[in-house]
Amino acid sequence: MSTEVRLPDGTRYRLRGGTGFPHPAAPATSRIAYAAAHVVADPTAENVPGVPAAVDWDRTLAFRHHLWSYGLGVAEAMDTAQRGMGLDYPAVRELVARSAAEARTVGGRIVAGVATDQLPVGPASLADISRAYHEQLADTLTAGARPVLMCSRHLAAAATGPDDYLRVYADLLAATDEPVVLHWLGDMFDPALTGYWGSTDLDQATETVLTLVKEHADAIDGIKVSLLDADREVALRRALPAGVRLYTGDDFNYPELIRGDEVGHSDALLGVFAAIAPAASAALSALDRGDLATYDEVFAPTLPLARHLFAAPTWFYKTGIVFLAWLAGHQDHFVMVGGQQSGRSPAHLSRLLVLADEAGLLPDAERAAARARAYLTVAGVPQ
Repeated sequence: MSTEVRLPDGTRYRLRGGTGFPHPAAPATSRIAYAAAHVVADPTAENVPGVPAAVDWDRTLAFRHHLWSYGLGVAEAMDTAQRGMGLDYPAVRELVARSAAEARTVGGRIVAGVATDQLPVGPASLADISRAYHEQLADTLTAGARPVLMCSRHLAAAATGPDDYLRVYADLLAATDEPVVLHWLGDMFDPALTGYWGSTDLDQATETVLTLVKEHADAIDGIKVSLLDADREVALRRALPAGVRLYTGDDFNYPELIRGDEVGHSDALLGVFAAIAPAASAALSALDRGDLATYDEVFAPTLPLARHLFAAPTWFYKTGIVFLAWLAGHQDHFVMVGGQQSGRSPAHLSRLLVLADEAGLLPDAERAAARARAYLTVAGVPQ
């Protein structure tokens, strides 16, 4: 079979295939790393906009086992799983319960998103928002996953200032004996979160976050930050109380942030790790050995891929994640809940194909090429 693909610009690219990153004997010890995992849609169902999600549970859970097999933790039901973009809360609740049960069978790490997306779209009172958060928090704790208190679109719309955020979060933190992960997702990922923590001034928002963390440090494992601003992340990391981790969600600058400096480092909770799990595992294993040259060498070709994957409009990165999962053989189709497979263009996805191949992330070149050719033929690029 051929490994050649004709790209939308008319050039022909020959895939070279994966480099065979090994499975580690155990998870990395120098850093904690979670991959935010997508859900696999049922391609035979009506997964179109406005219709409840139909999930292929076997493939979805198999993908989590793929991540655990490379020593990574699973960040479940996060924005990568299309929260607010096709995945409704009944499906989220089932997803968290199923994934947490699977994690126990292999001793895998798992955290899961807690939000307010069971509320109707539109205005909500702070009392309603708090009740929604508490319902999801209880569901997540019952399932046996560590909660990630996700940013809430409803809270962003309803809060009148920093004090509203502090009250809602303090109430949540008082309701759990399990240390939680806080979550700060920038508006490049979701414009509805503009002004989160009570201000569009990021310096003021940071002060609110630090006030919350310092007052409730015993209840907080860490904070996941996705602002795509490495300098700001480092400054926040250095200001956190001892014992509170910063989980980088910076898909543009993760190698340097995880590597760290003489003062400290970031751990990881990244959407891109779902796409580059074998390489991420190899890089973290090298870091455990103190082999910084190999760490840098393995991560280097993944960075152009990540920056393309998360290019504006950033919230459609999920389309690229699923496209790569299909090319790599983790699912048999390129269908997403909510019909989100239309979120990226053939030109964008073709560039992603090349970058993934250059990073050694397509283990079977012939299969990846055949699937890319099929997609591009339908898209109007004759092969």
